[in-house]
Amino acid sequence: MAYYTRIWFTVAFILALVGLTSTGAAAEKPNILFVFADDQCFETIHAFGHELIETPNLDRLVGQGMTFTQAHNQGSWTGAVCVASRTMLNTGRFLWNARKIDKQTEQERQAGRFWSEYMKGAGYDTYMTGKWHVKADAEKAFDFVTHVRPGMPKQTPQGYNRPIDGQADPWSPSDPKFGGFWEGGKHWSEVLGDDATGYLEQAAGRDKPFFMYLAFNAPHDPRQSPKEYVEKYPVEKVDVPVNFLPEYPYKDAIGCGRGLRDEKLAPFPRTPHAVKVNRQEYYAIITHMDAQVGRILDALKRSGKEKNTYIFFTADHGLAVGHHGLFGKQNLYDHSVRVPLIVVGPGVPKGEKTDAPVYLQDVMPTTLELAGVAKPDHVQFTSLMPLIRGEAKQSYDAIYGGYLSVQRSVKLDGYKLLLYPKIAKVRLYHVAEDPDEMKDLADDPRCKPVIAKLFARLLELQKETGDDVDLKSVYPKL
Repeated sequence: MAYYTRIWFTVAFILALVGLTSTGAAAEKPNILFVFADDQCFETIHAFGHELIETPNLDRLVGQGMTFTQAHNQGSWTGAVCVASRTMLNTGRFLWNARKIDKQTEQERQAGRFWSEYMKGAGYDTYMTGKWHVKADAEKAFDFVTHVRPGMPKQTPQGYNRPIDGQADPWSPSDPKFGGFWEGGKHWSEVLGDDATGYLEQAAGRDKPFFMYLAFNAPHDPRQSPKEYVEKYPVEKVDVPVNFLPEYPYKDAIGCGRGLRDEKLAPFPRTPHAVKVNRQEYYAIITHMDAQVGRILDALKRSGKEKNTYIFFTADHGLAVGHHGLFGKQNLYDHSVRVPLIVVGPGVPKGEKTDAPVYLQDVMPTTLELAGVAKPDHVQFTSLMPLIRGEAKQSYDAIYGGYLSVQRSVKLDGYKLLLYPKIAKVRLYHVAEDPDEMKDLADDPRCKPVIAKLFARLLELQKETGDDVDLKSVYPKL
């Protein structure tokens, strides 16, 4: 544990008017523990109703706090969706506004306009370990840093285009010889668990509040985990999504064709067996990550800081893994844009769920409010605290989605409108009644008023997000 030698604290006791606890009285500034998964679909938590997957520690958080069942990512300007998601999160800007400063994020940080800089200014020790994937220097953005991971572990050639029905699988998720998450005989998720628990041990006797940014690379591919975790999910028992397709009919027009890296992980056309194997490994790495989350929660309790700590768990985006014939996250279906979002802490209702539409990046202004920081003018996302306190029923009336210039979406009043500008395609789903997005209503004449309403709201959201794609010229009759 030599890498902990740099972790030491300046001792200070910071008191402030928090003004957002259940009592509203002066109190110590709360600690912030932010746990971030990579590629985790909203459905992959046992407590959310997924009977097969084992996530006892995330279930623990669900029971201890408030779950936002309709948390979204806005999309991406790049196939590396995590870059866009994390840039939005750390700058507080909506999608295309975040893109404008993507190449200048280091200057933004130096100007004191990065999430971690605001937390520093509020008197917090800031700590980071895991996946960064933002165009800024993590070691300058945070006071204390251990491992800074790249976008993904290196995938081996054998990990793609597999498994092929009737052929021996050339790759194993548990064999260290394939590298990837396995480094020096240890899994990256376990290293992150070591880093986080080590930091919490150091923090146990200190009074200065901490902001911990713990970013797992899991469950991103290569979806590797120890053998005992894979064996929890026998292939014959693994589910195939109800919206399974051998191939998505518009995959090329929306930037999800056979050449996209994520889509190369399994063979075309998709088969139930290939989907089952990939989902087996997906569930296994999630359960393995969940075990590390449990270690972190236990270390927080041992530190004596648990009662004055807010815990946020979410992911940067979801993942298809067989939904709609897709495997990646470069699409605007719910399996790829919706994520888990759980908040635990003082005054947060226990075991409650809300279906208020929110964005995962709302975590950033929420923590600023908890830290007593006035919301900066450039931060467009909205604090979750009014929803948590029961002071508001919703933060947004509609949810925007955009991917490159080839996909746009809006969710409003229980419907989702999907637009594919490259081919002028319109798709409409009544997601309130069709959550798996299987019945396209776009050609139903009775739905024309719905499409018109959603399209008009999408045009308004384009202005808010900085989106300059001219949808009116592509869809003049909507």
